[in-house]
Amino acid sequence: MKKYIVLLAMMLTCAMTVQAQVVVDDDEEEEFEDEFEDDEEEVVVNAGDEFTVTDQEGNEEVIDFPEAMTYDLDSLMNLYMAKTYLDQDNDCRTSDTNPVYTKEQYVERLRRLPTIMEMAHNDVVQAFIDRYSGRLRHSVSVMLGATNFYMPIFEEALEAYDMPLELRYLPIIESALNPKAVSRVGATGLWQFMLTTGKQYGLEVNSLVDERRDPTKASYAAARYLRDLYRVFGDWNLVIAAYNCGPGNVDKAIHRAQAASKDTTGTVNMKDYWHIYPYLPRETRGYVPAFIAANYIMTYYSLHNICPLRTRLPEKTDTVMVSRDVHLAQIAGVLGLDMDLLRSLNPQYRRDIVPGLTKPCAIKLPLSDLSRFIDNQDSIYAYNAAELLSKRSEVIINDDVPTFTSKRKSTVRRKSSVRRGRSKVTRRRTTTARRRTTTARRKTTTARRTTKSKSRSRRRR
Repeated sequence: MKKYIVLLAMMLTCAMTVQAQVVVDDDEEEEFEDEFEDDEEEVVVNAGDEFTVTDQEGNEEVIDFPEAMTYDLDSLMNLYMAKTYLDQDNDCRTSDTNPVYTKEQYVERLRRLPTIMEMAHNDVVQAFIDRYSGRLRHSVSVMLGATNFYMPIFEEALEAYDMPLELRYLPIIESALNPKAVSRVGATGLWQFMLTTGKQYGLEVNSLVDERRDPTKASYAAARYLRDLYRVFGDWNLVIAAYNCGPGNVDKAIHRAQAASKDTTGTVNMKDYWHIYPYLPRETRGYVPAFIAANYIMTYYSLHNICPLRTRLPEKTDTVMVSRDVHLAQIAGVLGLDMDLLRSLNPQYRRDIVPGLTKPCAIKLPLSDLSRFIDNQDSIYAYNAAELLSKRSEVIINDDVPTFTSKRKSTVRRKSSVRRGRSKVTRRRTTTARRRTTTARRKTTTARRTTKSKSRSRRRR
């Protein structure tokens, strides 16, 4: 039996009262109910990957949570950066008590966000805020700590293309800040690039390299993609929707909304996400609300008793270029480095092989180990090379005479004799048919000659 939480639709009031909401675990079944106004929608959220919105006419609509909102806490905590550099802050611990505020308070907080993009409130947005501040509160605590690793990269890339900085929270709903995230349809990395789109924006993807996993390169590619989408749609909510489902699906939704519209005055803006909302794919209908909720929770987390994990910043790093193939295990073996550290610093090398022979490649290393790598390059390249880099450059063909030759020849002879036997039978049949035809022609000729001779004899008489 599915467990449902009926989220509160708060009564319109000017009071600033605060209620306490206890976070519901998966194995508990509790309901929080309140009276809805006649013109409000009811939002029912289960513990799975979707929730249902019911309007005042009783029509139900199922909306999917973005895939990153379904990741469990363990998958985030098992990431190398989280295990190594994130700790519980003893001065601030996330509790299981989540204050619930009035609708006006949520609206006012969203209105105060320093953003270019519209941060509107409605019941669907509220459902996502409640999801982040309730069931996902401990995941939010991890992501708040992880922002220290990735937000400077996101902000630099967005600033380089003059994009709104609030877009830095897009990877929150795309990947939950997991650089190794791969969706069920193959989207990869922090920014969840599909293969075709990633290549279109200059990200290399082959059997050894997947630059969609590179936080820096993927961030700059995402900024360019978002810039291009804005040039097409001119509306940031539509840009975010198109980032999720593709510009083609958004364009279809706009045309379907125009076809179904009864507006003859032209006053309705067809390039409005909330107007084309019913015509968008199911997950995309929850994508913009999730983005608004992510901006809310990453700003007002403290008002919901959520504490970021304490971050110990990693050691400074730098890159070195290599022009020969090298395995990360060779570097780890000679320099005595942790293999998981090298993988976390170089997530684009999907099989731990740096294909420097194809073209010069960059390897990111702790700054203190960079000079040691340069001094020990020969030893690194030679370390277990035959085992770790087993792809051969040349091979010798085995020219031994096979021992089963005679068997193959007898088989061939047998097949040939069968074919010859079949051809003899065919020839016999053909010869017999020809003889019969010749005999028939002769009989016909003889009959004609006999007829002619009889007719001549009659004339003479």
